[in-house]
Amino acid sequence: MWRYEKRLQYPVKITATNPKLAQVIISQFGGPDGELAASMRYLSQRYTMPYREVAGILTDIGTEELAHMEIVSTIVHQLTRNLSIEEIKASGFDKYYVDHTLGLYPAAASGPPFTAAYFQSKGDPITDLNEDLAAEQKARTTYDNILRLIKDPEISDPIRFLREREVVHYQRFGEALRIVQDKLDSKNFYAFNPAFDRLK
Repeated sequence: MWRYEKRLQYPVKITATNPKLAQVIISQFGGPDGELAASMRYLSQRYTMPYREVAGILTDIGTEELAHMEIVSTIVHQLTRNLSIEEIKASGFDKYYVDHTLGLYPAAASGPPFTAAYFQSKGDPITDLNEDLAAEQKARTTYDNILRLIKDPEISDPIRFLREREVVHYQRFGEALRIVQDKLDSKNFYAFNPAFDRLK
């Protein structure tokens, strides 16, 4: 197991509410390339990963993604706390408010709620790690898009930190893929794996 420290990996101290920006940032909580999907993806894939060091990488990154989910949720919370009904209506936050008040609910910026269909766990080490590499790049692109829209340093600084961690995770998954490829059947894992039935 791991030890949980009751502080954010990166501090979030937003002084002004902005529900319009919250509606954009919430995608990295519950959207298709967000932190919830990432944590569920990696923590699910770790069980069938045949190599302990790679399973360890999946566990490390999967639990870090939970910490990132906390950061994103804190940003959204601080951008929406204590809003008046007038502010909610003026910002277009009223549709969200009707269903969730000001509670945190995993959804994409475009509106759809979180679904397990956002991530894959195939049980094949090459397939899963390529999925993970792509997932980190998609998350990095989403953070890039958010940073194009937001210039306030109170918001953009923690977003920049999260973006940097996506790049690091991409590099770690690249290392994990090399470990897997080095350990697989050197002839050709796909064509010559003896566990597969061959067509005659």
